[in-house]
Amino acid sequence: MTPGNNGASTPEDDDPFGYLYADGQANGAQPPSGGGYGYPNSVNRVRAVGERQYGQPQQQTAQYGQPQTVPQQQGAYGQPNAHYAAPENFGAGGGPSTGRQQAQGGGGRGRGPNTKGLLIGAVAVVAAVVIGIAVAMANGNNDDSDNKAGGEASAPASASASPSPSASSTGDANEADLPAVDAKALSLTGGTTTASDVKGAKADGGIYVTNFNNVGAAITWNVSGIPESGKYTLNVNYGVPGKDANATLTVNGTAQTRPLNMGNFAKAPEGDYQKGWTNTWGNIILNKGTNTIKISCEQGNSCDANFDQLSLEAGWRN
Repeated sequence: MTPGNNGASTPEDDDPFGYLYADGQANGAQPPSGGGYGYPNSVNRVRAVGERQYGQPQQQTAQYGQPQTVPQQQGAYGQPNAHYAAPENFGAGGGPSTGRQQAQGGGGRGRGPNTKGLLIGAVAVVAAVVIGIAVAMANGNNDDSDNKAGGEASAPASASASPSPSASSTGDANEADLPAVDAKALSLTGGTTTASDVKGAKADGGIYVTNFNNVGAAITWNVSGIPESGKYTLNVNYGVPGKDANATLTVNGTAQTRPLNMGNFAKAPEGDYQKGWTNTWGNIILNKGTNTIKISCEQGNSCDANFDQLSLEAGWRN
């Protein structure tokens, strides 16, 4: 293709730089000034820079009688486009936000988590634990020092008075705190007397009460020093000649409904008083202070027995 206008009717046949050559200038080629390629009658397809908007629908030719639609203009440089916004620019309701959310209390960057407060809290907890351990160790050292200096602390001396017995108690008071007596010191009536020929009696000197095997025989204990009114157990040491015996137990003038059981618990052979020494007990109710306890042989009793000692303990046995 030679420079200049060769009569072609399409722009691709025109030489856009024809005005630079002598023959082009002779054919009337002019520098472009918003028109075509520089030749007369050339096709003008030049658009102004920025006129076409890519990514947006092109302007439709208005039909006859319809108003022409004016395309929206792009936003200025650096301004958000109304047709596009990043997801973070939408609020919780789905609409676009008008700008970046500013931090509370003023502009600038938002504040992060309060790590300083968390650190202070953690340090306070650790300090409390350390202080607790130190106090516990100090107390332990003081206790050890006291034990080393004076040995284990002894329990304070308690009062000698016995506690009031309970209904189901088996007797938590010390027997030494309640009265005990040898049978020879009791009041003997109805033909009862003392003897010492049967060995094995625990009373002082081996002396016991005998001749109880007849109606009306009795031994009576006027006991004083009872700390509280309530339930007590009467312990009786006795001996039988290898067979069971029983007697009537009376407290403060009232006979008990059940007889005092004096069985052959030692399993002694019949007639052997020495091997027949054993013990029994009865549940009674005493008043505070002085009381009268009587063991007697009444009608219906089997009274062949010797008596050694009597004692009291708090509470009832089951």
